[in-house]
Amino acid sequence: MKERYDTVIIGGGQAGLAMSYCLQQRGREHIIIERRRIAERWRTERWDSLRFQMPNWSLQLPGKSYAGDDPHGFADYSDILRFVEDYAGEIAAPVRTGTEVMALDRDDHSDGFSISTARGAIAARHVVIATGPFQRPQIPEFSRGFPSYIYQTDATHYRNPDELPAGSVLIVGSGASGCQIAEELLRNGRKVFLSISRHRSVPRRYRNRDVVWWAEKLKLFDVPIDSFPGKKYPPTTIMTGIDGGHDIDARALAKSGATLLGRVRSVSESKLGLADDAAQILKEADKSYTDFISAANTLAATHAMRTEVEQGDGPPPQVSPQFQFSSSLDLRAENIRSVIWTTGHGYTFDWVKLPIFDAGGMPIQQRGVTDCPGAYFLGLHWMHTFGSGILAYVGKDAAFLADHMDRMAG
Repeated sequence: MKERYDTVIIGGGQAGLAMSYCLQQRGREHIIIERRRIAERWRTERWDSLRFQMPNWSLQLPGKSYAGDDPHGFADYSDILRFVEDYAGEIAAPVRTGTEVMALDRDDHSDGFSISTARGAIAARHVVIATGPFQRPQIPEFSRGFPSYIYQTDATHYRNPDELPAGSVLIVGSGASGCQIAEELLRNGRKVFLSISRHRSVPRRYRNRDVVWWAEKLKLFDVPIDSFPGKKYPPTTIMTGIDGGHDIDARALAKSGATLLGRVRSVSESKLGLADDAAQILKEADKSYTDFISAANTLAATHAMRTEVEQGDGPPPQVSPQFQFSSSLDLRAENIRSVIWTTGHGYTFDWVKLPIFDAGGMPIQQRGVTDCPGAYFLGLHWMHTFGSGILAYVGKDAAFLADHMDRMAG
């Protein structure tokens, strides 16, 4: 006989726990199913030196805020794990760990859903898929063409410089992970080649305030994805919390010794084919920097902000140095022995047997609500806003979904 619940939440990370809190507040029966442990990705998919990119004062989940003595510091990833674990205990979340979902489908005997797990089947009236915004590294097929002597890894498996073979390192992708790992390797004395990708550059602090403070005041976390043509959201913003937080981008890494490259397009034996797009990528990053400064200056000039931030002209706009970019790279000649892929992530929803995906496997949803009544997503990257996939802001979408369930039931 199947167990039955009003709502089943699949995924025991911050999104699933935030959903649990919101359902508890509304008196809705539910259970969380987690394939391994609470906040598993914070346990096993973070490199050793990683710091949370957002200041501690911004750390929050529904009903819980940061209460430590270092509000302007940046937490170690293990501290974030403890924060999420403590939250699960404090809200008495009904989590069933060590239970992998094999399939999610419609229930033949009701208007709800059937969840097949390694421990048996569960029936639910509602199901919330909260398995995380970053599920599998996106590594191109041509990676198979790299010489066998080159060690390949990605941001979810990389831990520290000592695990890499001696020699130069190629990092493919200049998002937050790529730039942070590149900086660590440069400090470790490695020669680093960084294949840059589209990104946004911002100052860590401006007019005595952290960039996250500015982003909140400018309501950047609330910008809906529907405001972008074709729902094509902007590239990632590069930040770091290392050493108390500081500016980091491709130019700064080049000044520290990294060799910047265009996008990697192919590999043949020991030769890389590179796109001729690096200069344009840096130009776009320059514009994102000056656009941010302009928006911050406009806000700072308002009467309400005059006592909140330092006044004056602020620092001059960032100017991109001129670089020479090669169209190819000889891996053997440059003694490259390691490749780290930081090229983004994709979704893995092959276990979901519901018609809620497009031809490319992307979820079809509107703020987590699908066309399949009772089926929801939560915590996806840019699901509704920039904040949708971020720990501190996922609670807004969780509350929206809980209210939606109530409206549908009412």
